Amino acid sequence: MARTFVYTFTAAVLAICTAIFAMSPSGVADGASPPGLPVPGPPGLLHIPVPGVSALELRDSYEAPRGPDRVHAAIDIMAPTGTPVLAVDAGVIVKLFDSKPGGLTIYQFNPAGELAYYYAHLDRYADALQEGGRVEPGQLIGYVGASGNADPTAPHLHFAIFRLGPEKRWWEGTPLNPYPLFQPPETIKQ
Repeated sequence: MARTFVYTFTAAVLAICTAIFAMSPSGVADGASPPGLPVPGPPGLLHIPVPGVSALELRDSYEAPRGPDRVHAAIDIMAPTGTPVLAVDAGVIVKLFDSKPGGLTIYQFNPAGELAYYYAHLDRYADALQEGGRVEPGQLIGYVGASGNADPTAPHLHFAIFRLGPEKRWWEGTPLNPYPLFQPPETIKQ
């Protein structure tokens, strides 16, 4: 009961912080998709999943075109094959999946079960990683690779976030731009 209250209270505080940090002068949240949908928290909230990569080195490729009718809806973090991939937040590993586009993937829910973190194109999983297992921010969960439809000469972590619907399906939700959540507040355009 107390833990549920803490998560609910934390979610409310994060929503308020999001409104403060993520709003553009026009009143629409920067980097949100669809426009106006708040991101899950203030900039700098999430742990960067690839060690040695700073927030300032990340590139916002969320809106980059992928074919004639869709956008990337994620960011790519370039790193050599075998580079560790770390959990961005606490939560539960809900699915380990191998797909044609994403290759070896991990779906992680945040502690409140409102967000899914998606890690794709992995080379392999961490040895002890399993569905239903709890993880902490910065915990080793896998290794960068070029599985799925990734270019084998450009290994990277494809990282996405989506807000879960009431059904809590690991494979569907509303995409959110992860880029602002890795950025220190002073670097975000006001």
